[in-house]
Amino acid sequence: MGRKRQPKQLELSFPNLPRGEAHGRSGRDERTMVTSGYERPTIAERLMEEICEPANLKRALKRVKGNKGSPGVDGMTVDELPSYVWKHWDSLREDLLQGRYGPRPVKRREIPKPGGGVRKLGIPTALDRFVQQAVMQVLQRQWDSTFSEHSYGFRPNRSAHDAVAQAQAYIAEGYGYVVDIDLEKFFDQVNHDMLMGRVAQRIKDKRVLKLIRDFLNSGVLQDGLVSPVTEGTPQGGPLSSLLSNLFLDDLDRELERRGHRFVRYADDQNIYVRSERAGLRVMESLKRFITTKLKLKVNEHKSAVGKPSDRKFLGFRFTAEEVPRRRLAPQSAARFRAKVRELTRRAIGHSLVEVISDLRNYLTGWRGYYDFVEMPWELKKLESWVRR
Repeated sequence: MGRKRQPKQLELSFPNLPRGEAHGRSGRDERTMVTSGYERPTIAERLMEEICEPANLKRALKRVKGNKGSPGVDGMTVDELPSYVWKHWDSLREDLLQGRYGPRPVKRREIPKPGGGVRKLGIPTALDRFVQQAVMQVLQRQWDSTFSEHSYGFRPNRSAHDAVAQAQAYIAEGYGYVVDIDLEKFFDQVNHDMLMGRVAQRIKDKRVLKLIRDFLNSGVLQDGLVSPVTEGTPQGGPLSSLLSNLFLDDLDRELERRGHRFVRYADDQNIYVRSERAGLRVMESLKRFITTKLKLKVNEHKSAVGKPSDRKFLGFRFTAEEVPRRRLAPQSAARFRAKVRELTRRAIGHSLVEVISDLRNYLTGWRGYYDFVEMPWELKKLESWVRR
């Protein structure tokens, strides 16, 4: 009976893990040993061993499967991933521990932006997503407590709603102008050498450093051709957001040093000041910092100083009242209508059941996020439009 149930254990079991190798033990780890064909590093360099711990790998596999996602360049689906990991675990683990693991190129996918242009996503293979997730979990556990309290994006126990609520609190305190800085194609323009310099300040295990560098340089497959990548952290991989938070931590610390009230969610940065004059001064000085110190570009067309009631933040706006209220940004309502039209137009070639299911899933997720508005009539108006 045990053999018949084995496939259900693929997410929970990793075979042939020599006892003591995947778990840190004080005392023995401080000397270099040779076990199972590889040289055990000193305790300061055992990050890869921590990444390969069974408990960490189980979490990573569960998360990657739960996130679903499209196949990468090799065509492997997330449903096929557990059996592949089970079958090839010995060689996969050995490659990781020896620093030989080589990521595949990411598959390019372009998502149209509502205001024009495209957002370039890089879809790693399911196996690469699994390895990235395992690395990210360990690094996030070590790094997160060192990040700024003003950073909210892609961090444990923090959300976009928390960021919006903090922005609202600054406005209520009398900071009635916002310096809205848009970083132009941030995820495509991060300098790899600068990023790896920051990573190397926190990581001593050369195998992990090499692995992260290889993920950054893995290349992009588009139209049958693989192109090299020399900049950016491709959106689509679990490591991307953590590395982006690390890179922008310098900006957070600079704003803290200056004593500013600010909120950052990934590359969405808002600074709150008391006057337009102060806002213009802050805008110019931060442009210099961003271009000279971080080697990034500021989008001049989207960046501006204005009233919070005229600017959107994470899909919301604020009322121009003494005690501001959260409301739906016009762009969010327009995007909602466009998405609903797209989903209902797809009825051709799809069953009615599929269309209704897709529409219901979208409406449920959208309502779950925008229920945070404090002017519910805006949502009811859109619901009435959907029912027409």
